[in-house]
Amino acid sequence: MVIFKSQNEIDRIRKASQIVARTLNFLESHVQPGITTRELDQIAESEIRKAGAIPAFKGYRGFPATLCVSVNEEVVHGIPSDRKLKEGDIVGLDLGCIWEDFYGDAAKTYAVGKISEDAKRLLETTEKSLMIGIDQARVGNRIGDIGYAVQTIAETSGYSVVRDFVGHGIGRNLHEDPQVPNYGNRGQGPRIKAGMVIAIEPMVCQGRADVEVLADNWTAVTRDRSLAAHFEHSIAITDNGPEILSVAS
Repeated sequence: MVIFKSQNEIDRIRKASQIVARTLNFLESHVQPGITTRELDQIAESEIRKAGAIPAFKGYRGFPATLCVSVNEEVVHGIPSDRKLKEGDIVGLDLGCIWEDFYGDAAKTYAVGKISEDAKRLLETTEKSLMIGIDQARVGNRIGDIGYAVQTIAETSGYSVVRDFVGHGIGRNLHEDPQVPNYGNRGQGPRIKAGMVIAIEPMVCQGRADVEVLADNWTAVTRDRSLAAHFEHSIAITDNGPEILSVAS
């Protein structure tokens, strides 16, 4: 069941989302060759707590960290460790927090130093697919319009979209209805209405879309070990169009 939010509730989701956005911006300057993914996680937790919020992912269904750190062929849910980032890697940082009982959630994939032109194009296309998808999050459209837009941008650029993981509603819970797939057909799915708040999060692969989860029961990787990128924003649906909540103020 979709839970529609009041303006006051949207304001609190916005605050949580802004804390996430500011933390991701702060982390970007630390994404350098030689840093460990665990160090990035520690920075993220420190920044969230300094802002008066609580890490949303730590302990969620047993996840052991604040930050999901997914490198190269890792799609999502990578567990921070002593792994050092290397020049030419790409790294997806997915972060959430809780502020006054409401969740914020966002993700971005970063270049580590100088990356290949192929990797750069993957990042640019994935972020573009997110923004095109957000533009479809308008009153009167349907959830399928978002997925269709994301899928079209990705696939016409020669990539594939992951189907095993999808976007979601967000509010007092990290994951709420409706599910927001990154694929679909125009004119299908739940009707988009004012008061909905959703997280749209394309996961785009250079190769095939098939994924598998590693032995840690969290880290999802591309089955063919091709590169994958992940971008995410939390969005409020208003009568004046979609409002991106997860931007730093």
